[in-house]
Amino acid sequence: MSDLGFVHVFHPPATPAAPILLLLHGTGGNEHDLVSLKDALRPDAGVLSPRGQVLERGMPRFFRRLAEGVFDIDDLKQRTHDLAGFVSRASAHYGFASDRIVAAGFSNGANIAASLLLLEPATLAGAILFRAMVPLVPDPLPSLPGTPVLLSNGRRDPLVAPAETERLAGLLRTAGADVTLAWQESGHELTEADVAQARDWLTRVRPL
Repeated sequence: MSDLGFVHVFHPPATPAAPILLLLHGTGGNEHDLVSLKDALRPDAGVLSPRGQVLERGMPRFFRRLAEGVFDIDDLKQRTHDLAGFVSRASAHYGFASDRIVAAGFSNGANIAASLLLLEPATLAGAILFRAMVPLVPDPLPSLPGTPVLLSNGRRDPLVAPAETERLAGLLRTAGADVTLAWQESGHELTEADVAQARDWLTRVRPL
């Protein structure tokens, strides 16, 4: 469905108290890629899963980049605001609580989720960031008092250096977020260990 501005998938939560998982795919993915992740993370959760609106050599992304790891910051800012607007419209349209939205993003999707935290902090109640890097550094930083964030990156990731991961964790902590940093013995790929740790983390911050 695209009437709210993004082609997307929506599944309502099993109970009103369950979170809505904002699922944000990586480069070349689509709105269906991460839907199955919901059952592994929180079976009763709802799902809001949009498709990125930028095409890079035919592959959907959530914002433009100039080169590997070099982002088009103006485009990133605009796409972040557009995504926040979509989430707000979806909340009103589908009738779910806007304060129960937890992003779960991979790679490019994790980067725009981090950008949402930094530019549109009211959009998310928390975030799971798989293989994220620093998207931008706003001035001033937002206030994220106690916002729970899981940052899960691979020690052997050829695209995201450990120092970049630590930099993002530090940036979010400076803004006040409650950051859990999880290291995986892997590269850039999403692993079973990522999912297991994210499930445990989500259970702690959003008890069943």
